[in-house]
Amino acid sequence: MSEKQKALLIAAYRGAKELPTCEEHLEELALLVDTFGIDTAAKFACPLRKIDASTYFGKGKLEALVDVARTDNIDIIVIDEEINPSQQRNLERVFGRTVLDRTEVILGVFGQRARTREARLQIELAEVKYQIPRLKRLWTHLSRQAGTVGGGGAYLKGEGEKQIELDRRILDKKLDQLKKEIEVVESQRATQRGSRQRSGIPTFAIIGYTNAGKSTLLNALTNAGVFTEDKLFATLDTTTRRFVLQNNQEVLLIDTVGFIRKLPHLLVAAFKSTLEEALHADILIHLIDASHPMAEEQAKTTFEVLKELNAEQKPIITVFNKIDKEEAKSNAMRLRLVYPKSVALSATQKIGFDHLEEAIVQEIKNQRTQVKLRIPQSDYAIVSEIIRLGKILHQDYIDDLIEIRAEIPLFLSHKLQKYQ
Repeated sequence: MSEKQKALLIAAYRGAKELPTCEEHLEELALLVDTFGIDTAAKFACPLRKIDASTYFGKGKLEALVDVARTDNIDIIVIDEEINPSQQRNLERVFGRTVLDRTEVILGVFGQRARTREARLQIELAEVKYQIPRLKRLWTHLSRQAGTVGGGGAYLKGEGEKQIELDRRILDKKLDQLKKEIEVVESQRATQRGSRQRSGIPTFAIIGYTNAGKSTLLNALTNAGVFTEDKLFATLDTTTRRFVLQNNQEVLLIDTVGFIRKLPHLLVAAFKSTLEEALHADILIHLIDASHPMAEEQAKTTFEVLKELNAEQKPIITVFNKIDKEEAKSNAMRLRLVYPKSVALSATQKIGFDHLEEAIVQEIKNQRTQVKLRIPQSDYAIVSEIIRLGKILHQDYIDDLIEIRAEIPLFLSHKLQKYQ
């Protein structure tokens, strides 16, 4: 078994007030790097007055960081930012080591964790988009190596330029092919979504920051058997399960991919069809890890991604998870000031599930309306639909008409307008 590579993690902050937040961000980056399969040897919070256009960090700071990399025998440098291709190339020259940015690490983790064909296609698409502007970086490595042997660097540089153009054409072709394959998968997903919507069963999407406990909650409620692990992005693929409430109301619960701070735009676009499950659900269950010191920031990140998807106006039940942990109790008190309409629970200990059910029932009621209808007995199929999708409160027969007072979903009331 090969030994794990060692990484130096670097994050930037501006001003002393930002230092604690920067250190928390480094902790999260360490979790990402660990999930990716690299050991964190050292973490460095770097004060930054302004971004250097060529190397991101200033010359003095870089010299200190290079010394750390040499002293600790570092293999890889990981920057907690999305840096541009030229900055990445220049930093690799300065350090003499591979430099990864936050986007590349997240892409790598997603690539390892994808299970379904759709997730793998989406990640491959994002990787290709990431690689295209960085082709020169790959060939810089080769020209440097060849330049040390018999002065052949100049020749290889010309060959490299030709190869970059060839590689770019190959990647452009791959891009088109992936887009076509994804269109097919998205069409299949739309068909599945349509059948769910026709069923009229209320749909709830469980959303939230990565590692907040979404899959654990789905498993605890429905025995879904979704893979869970105490690592970032343990689940990348959506899972839908039926759940029957204590009042016998049937609902659908959807587990979605976790959100993360500075989610690369490449992945927001590439994963749009997966994240769209949250868009098409009737109601969102926003799960927050109340035990996490950055719980408030993580909740804000989730809303930022929802805004990118134009889904922030959806009805939301806010749920504080991991309430069995001591630090979660004090955090939950503070979070309630921001999210007054909230529920506290523990997905692992199955504490507070009755409160979640009450909130679900209330939200379903909010999505329904009461109607009085007169339906000809010849249209009894309509009555059957009301029984299946709604709740009959009173029913009477007058001549050949059925008089009904019922509670029904809003979308069904439009369909039944002629009977009102």
